[in-house]
Amino acid sequence: MTKSPAVLFDIDGTLVDSNYAHVHAWTRAFREAGIPVPAWRTHRSIGMDGGKLLESLTGDADEDRAQHAKELHTQYYEELAPLLEPLPGTRELLAEIEHRGLQVVLATSAPENELSTLRDVLGIDDIVSESTSSEDVETAKPEPRIVDISLERAGVPAERAVFVGDSVWDVDASRSAKVDCIGVRSGGISAAELRDAGAVAVYDDPADLLASLDDSPIARLLDRR
Repeated sequence: MTKSPAVLFDIDGTLVDSNYAHVHAWTRAFREAGIPVPAWRTHRSIGMDGGKLLESLTGDADEDRAQHAKELHTQYYEELAPLLEPLPGTRELLAEIEHRGLQVVLATSAPENELSTLRDVLGIDDIVSESTSSEDVETAKPEPRIVDISLERAGVPAERAVFVGDSVWDVDASRSAKVDCIGVRSGGISAAELRDAGAVAVYDDPADLLASLDDSPIARLLDRR
């Protein structure tokens, strides 16, 4: 039986307002580990594979200090978990997509502990068809493997899917997997940067995408059911 087309979603900064919690946790962690990293550079790296983020930001710092920073980030991010909230329109958007007969897939490379927190925040497990985590890949975005695995689990080819993400890393991974990517500005990256990276459309946040759903790339999937 042919599977319904799928809408693949990044979570951090796309569905949950969590990017700046990550920035705060990383900034605090780097400072405590004795690795000077300006917060703006951390923000520019959110959404990148965790290993690549550390490599990019810690530079010549020794491996033990970098690993210590990673452990501290986990601790400080967990402390901020009670502050996390779905972005405006998130639940309504996902419910409408499911109502229209499309699959909702959470295509994230978040670690399992963070994914569990994010899914609790979202509270939409009943409409999620499939999901991924960092357990599924050795190297995540901007490498396309997490998108490829999401397509495999949804049982659809690239032309029967759309990816929604908030970072240039999301766009890069989607394009490499030959999946159209919709960008949202809710992660703090500008519309111009997302478009320059290759996003086929850009919206402010899930609420904006929901309001424009009938004119969005997602609507075109309805013709491919």
